[in-house]
Amino acid sequence: MLEFIALLLVGVAAGALNAVGGGGTFVALPALVAAGLPPVTANASSTVALLPGALASAWAYRNELVQVGTTSRTALTTTSLVGSALGAGLLLVLPSESFRVAVPWLLAFATVVLAFGRTASRLLSTAIGHPIDLSTRSVLIGQFVLAAYGGYFGGAVGILMLAFWSVGLGLDPAKGNPTRVAQLAAIYATAAALFLVASDVWSYPGPVIAVLIGAIGGGFAGARIARRLPARALRGIVLTTATTMTALYFLRS
Repeated sequence: MLEFIALLLVGVAAGALNAVGGGGTFVALPALVAAGLPPVTANASSTVALLPGALASAWAYRNELVQVGTTSRTALTTTSLVGSALGAGLLLVLPSESFRVAVPWLLAFATVVLAFGRTASRLLSTAIGHPIDLSTRSVLIGQFVLAAYGGYFGGAVGILMLAFWSVGLGLDPAKGNPTRVAQLAAIYATAAALFLVASDVWSYPGPVIAVLIGAIGGGFAGARIARRLPARALRGIVLTTATTMTALYFLRS
């Protein structure tokens, strides 16, 4: 019973983090491993458990979605679904050790881009004489790669999306946060569907259900809180989350 309550609280924290700034996987995954799930199963289970919370957050944000450059939301979401399917399939058939080694460096890159991306984008735009504005094709290619990463591992995929949009399109992370949550839900949806069918997630129903229930409440509440935060505060939370998760992953490595 105590373990169920602890995992329930973990779900609340993970769902809220995903809604506000990203990084929910880094709370849910270690907790599921500590509950006795094998690492790959815990990775798949965290995706399944965090999906309802991401959907709850996306619903709360439904009226605040913005377009990413000139790319339609339909095209962006379709790309996220397809890319995630590829990543989830790779998780099921390939070893993940080499990819785990790269994760801290990917997080560090995303954190640096989030911290300095907008400034660098402005400086580069000034230097070349026109704003950086990725084409629709470039945005979709980048989104496909990020969605594949999200389906395979999931950690900080939302942070990486914000970093990509910030540098490539100059999109403010605070304004892009609702769209990030919606795309995160799309990535989770495809991966979770594959994991439920092809992995052993069902072998550990108790921990998964506990995190899932908590994530629903945390995801909805986190979205409501984020909507009331000033843009500067929201950017600070996103950057703090990214920095903290990067440091923790380097320590774990």
